[in-house]
Amino acid sequence: MLIPATRYADCDGALTFLKKVIGMEELAVHRDETGTIQHAEMRMGDSLFMFGPEADTPFSRYMTAPRDTGGRETTVMYVIVGDVETHNAKAMAAGATIIVPLEEQAHGGLQYSLRDPEGHVWTIGTYDPRG
Repeated sequence: MLIPATRYADCDGALTFLKKVIGMEELAVHRDETGTIQHAEMRMGDSLFMFGPEADTPFSRYMTAPRDTGGRETTVMYVIVGDVETHNAKAMAAGATIIVPLEEQAHGGLQYSLRDPEGHVWTIGTYDPRG
């Protein structure tokens, strides 16, 4: 199983965005004694996604935020949905920043791409490479 993970400066904002705009379900949110998210686990269909706060840890030297790279990403999350037109409309209504409009792909499927509030890129589409 592959479980992508990232970090956010505003974990509560990310949690809200991922539920409201992407359509993920909250599985577990671990908070410290001040209520600050330390680790979150989300689900979309059979897939999982995890995130935590930006923190100065031994691992942090291997990660960066899009704001620190001029908005560039090294990895993009791809989310498969059944009705991408409705998903796109809901994302736009929620104020998501659409960076690539809804369009047919040469390899099959329909997709669009957006940025989350901290600049991470998400592509939402109907193409399922599993067949």
